[in-house]
Amino acid sequence: MEITSTNNDLVKDTVKLQQKKYRTKSGKFILEGYKAIKEAFDSGIKLEYIFASEKHFEDYSFAKDILIKTNENVLKKLATTDSAPSALAIGYQKQYDINILKNKKKVILLENIKDLGNLGTIIRSSVAFGADAIVLYGGETVDIYNPKCVRATVGNLWKIPIINIDKFSDLENIFQNFERIATLPRAQHLLKNYKIKTPTLIMFGSEADGLSDDLIKFSTSSVKIEMNKTVESLNLASSVSIILYELFIEG
Repeated sequence: MEITSTNNDLVKDTVKLQQKKYRTKSGKFILEGYKAIKEAFDSGIKLEYIFASEKHFEDYSFAKDILIKTNENVLKKLATTDSAPSALAIGYQKQYDINILKNKKKVILLENIKDLGNLGTIIRSSVAFGADAIVLYGGETVDIYNPKCVRATVGNLWKIPIINIDKFSDLENIFQNFERIATLPRAQHLLKNYKIKTPTLIMFGSEADGLSDDLIKFSTSSVKIEMNKTVESLNLASSVSIILYELFIEG
């Protein structure tokens, strides 16, 4: 198949996926560039179509049944970046049963995370340092299938279960037998001295608001990173990376 017009209906429908409401309604999302598309394909993510430029068309022969040859104008129309990628794909969002969390050993929870770049980096660090699931809690958390977040994960979005939970009662039900660690500026324990017991849930709040009172009360322990007193706080993604490394790798 070949599409060369930006007025094509499939092109118009794909552009809509730049908006969260259409991603939610359709269960689809956008992937841009070779690395993201190839890793998604290799990880078993179902792809609907791949729009590829003529110059790079053969690079995507691994998915020839869904490959559409196109031009730079169409790719610029579809892309969410300033420059057109070599290809852009439509993928189906991966769905998980919430109950799989009960069998995990090292879970992190992110409450109301609003920064797409931070979330993407945290997903990469979670995979790198041995977390086996991520919970996104709270109605203000950004969409992991936003194209910016997809790019920021650099192919790691498919390597770890990520599950949205809105109800506190669901957290109570799933994690009642977990050690539940709150990350707080005024915590019981210094990170460098803390040893986890599994299964464990480590909870992080947003940079602006921190953890909610409900989650602080829900915790069974708390940790903080020892820092120079001239520094008030760290970027959230940096904090998560340090804590996961210390507790999951060193611990």
